[in-house]
Amino acid sequence: MAAAAPSPPPVAALEQMSRTKMFGGHNLRFRHHSATLGCPMTFSVFLPPSPASDLPVLYWLSGLTCNDENFVTKAGAQRAAAAHGIALVAPDTSPRGLNIEGEADSWDFGVGAGFYLNATNEKWKNWRMYDYVVKELPKVLSDNFEQLNTSRASIFGHSMGGHGALTIYLKNTDKYKSVSAFSPVVNPINCPWGQKAFSNYLGPAKSDWEEYDATCLIKKCNKISTPILIDQGEDDKFLAKQLLPRNFEEACKAVGAPLTLRMQPGYDHSYFFIATFIDDHIAHHSQFLKSA
Repeated sequence: MAAAAPSPPPVAALEQMSRTKMFGGHNLRFRHHSATLGCPMTFSVFLPPSPASDLPVLYWLSGLTCNDENFVTKAGAQRAAAAHGIALVAPDTSPRGLNIEGEADSWDFGVGAGFYLNATNEKWKNWRMYDYVVKELPKVLSDNFEQLNTSRASIFGHSMGGHGALTIYLKNTDKYKSVSAFSPVVNPINCPWGQKAFSNYLGPAKSDWEEYDATCLIKKCNKISTPILIDQGEDDKFLAKQLLPRNFEEACKAVGAPLTLRMQPGYDHSYFFIATFIDDHIAHHSQFLKSA
């Protein structure tokens, strides 16, 4: 007698934490247990009013100290998302509640600072935000939201989240239609935030660091045809030491990767800046999500 086929993995149980109507759609917030991170995680979703099925997904990755709520409450993205018929998904920025020694000692490492990588240092083994964003979260969405088409997805983010969006896109161009970023950390192996995070999460080998550095990754990509959009405020206090957009620009030019880098006079690193140009970014992604 033939052995029974293995049972499919159970659908992740979601706890709905909130629901608010906005521009005809709904902001939803959920909690679930993440098998990847070994802890409960929250994420936020904006579902536009129509259509009721086959909605493309635009992931937002937030920056240092943020959680899933910052983007939802501050960026003002829902109006454009509703108009374009795009679902927005915003995960948290790190595991929480694991009580690892030192996890909350500084604002730029540990809790709220997952850097969207898979840590290899045993102490930080739960910090696997790369796998969470690329693998687990899309499955949670497809298992629980029949109206979403997670195979039509794009990704964008801010600061540390801009770093995450760019690196995830460049490592998975088959999974995402487009990428954009606000004030991204584009060359973390050469800035203090990145050096602190990578040395602790990944160890001393610079070759391991380069796997999560957009400037290094783009040098290996000679088939990028979709334009990358980056907005950067010229009055951003982190511009010179942490963000280094010209390094990424030079790397893109070297391999012929299409980049639109818009230096915005007078703008800083805040969500006021993001809210000013968020409609442009959603329109940018819409053209590629809708042409799929």
